[in-house]
Amino acid sequence: MQKFSLLDLSPIPEGKTAAHALSNTAELARAAEKAGYHRFWLAEHHNMPGIASAATAVVIGYVAAATSTMRIGAGGIMLPNHAPLMVAEQFGTLATLYPDRIDLGLGRAPGTDMATARALRRHMAPEDSFPQDVQELIGYFEDKPGDTAVQAVPGAGTHVPVWILGSSLYGAQLAAYLGLPYAFASHFAPAMLEEALSTYRTSFQPSDILSQPYVMVAAGVCAAETDAEAEFLRSSQLLAFSNLRAGKPGKLPYPTHDVASEIPTSVFAQVKQAMSCSATGSPRTIKAQLRTIIDKYQPDELLVTGMIHDHTARVRSFEIAAAALTALRKPTTID
Repeated sequence: MQKFSLLDLSPIPEGKTAAHALSNTAELARAAEKAGYHRFWLAEHHNMPGIASAATAVVIGYVAAATSTMRIGAGGIMLPNHAPLMVAEQFGTLATLYPDRIDLGLGRAPGTDMATARALRRHMAPEDSFPQDVQELIGYFEDKPGDTAVQAVPGAGTHVPVWILGSSLYGAQLAAYLGLPYAFASHFAPAMLEEALSTYRTSFQPSDILSQPYVMVAAGVCAAETDAEAEFLRSSQLLAFSNLRAGKPGKLPYPTHDVASEIPTSVFAQVKQAMSCSATGSPRTIKAQLRTIIDKYQPDELLVTGMIHDHTARVRSFEIAAAALTALRKPTTID
């Protein structure tokens, strides 16, 4: 691992509002920058009462303004929801306002339920145009002659770095074919992680963008001063994920000391499996568990994420994780 970064879902805790969540995101970003995180990514989710980052490009601009050096980006934008030109204009504008600091991760899923997807897109296309849309979008960021029929303004010439995100072999294959960096959503869907990484690394084709494979693996993190406290804090995310699986998304629940009693046994097993690529515990425990993940998957970069009801505890959790990852990091010669 050469670098470590942070994915924030801008959670809205029970008893709080979206305004609180967005303010917390900016404060967390400032703390993350101070702690040494390389990137701070936000994700597009819609119709989620517990997530405040639906207008992802807007929130990225807000976070970029609140920080000064850290890269800020999308992890990611769900491209089927948008026309590539619109995304290029949004992120071209961000890159113009915050040069050399903006990333664009692209996902193929809608990031919501199908009713909301229809509300977003208005017209549901039966064909999968994701590969073509990715290439069209990248083209808008390239240098363009003045007589080009359609340009992204701002956007053309900004060369915003584009990532492919995924939780299956599809994204791995596409990222390898296009010669793009690849991020795997193992923080909630680790089942195909090893196979996807192998596929990406073995079939990677060098491009003008990237000469060799570059992999980012995502892992959940919940750190505190003791193992018991960390397990208690993590219960909020377990409950939230369980509610989502049951089709009842809501705000981030208050933590509980007996989370197993509040989730059906079969669902709890599914939730624990889905969130198994994670580290939970004291600083010493966190470091050991993160080392295991890094040694097993050999990522170029580790992306950590975690939702904790108490904002102060969440900031502290990422500070503890940063200290562990700083100690585990290998030096790099690649930007």
